Amino acid sequence: MIRAALVEFGADRPGFAWQDPELDAMSKTYAASGWIYYVAVEGGNILGGAGIGPLSGVEATCELQKMYLAPSARGKGVGCRLMANLLEQARVLNYRWIYLETLSAMVAAQRLYRTWGFLKIEKPLGQTGHGGCDSWFLKELHGSGVFGELEIDC
Repeated sequence: MIRAALVEFGADRPGFAWQDPELDAMSKTYAASGWIYYVAVEGGNILGGAGIGPLSGVEATCELQKMYLAPSARGKGVGCRLMANLLEQARVLNYRWIYLETLSAMVAAQRLYRTWGFLKIEKPLGQTGHGGCDSWFLKELHGSGVFGELEIDC
């Protein structure tokens, strides 16, 4: 499903998650301390998934990783629920910031990120190996309540 989404958006080449070694060992990678990956499933079908892991080279910051949805799951709140769970877990894991990289062509995804309070930044952070991405976002993980100052209804 992840690779199909990468093909759909033209990211099936060097500089994108396409060549990340963890794609072939997701359960091993995300079992490590400070990492988590959620998979959305309905009726035995994978709708999508998303995870977080430490951002290499940036203290107290995690990276939103591998957030992709099947075309049939988009616009139905699946991404919103995945994001809600990941932001909660990022706080539990004591991260202060959450960072993500994406493509400007992923307009709907960027709308979701902005809804959750991510702010677009001008240049990439850390060492992700994803030099092909052209849009970067950052969110501070603080505020009152589980999801900070935002009240999002998925």
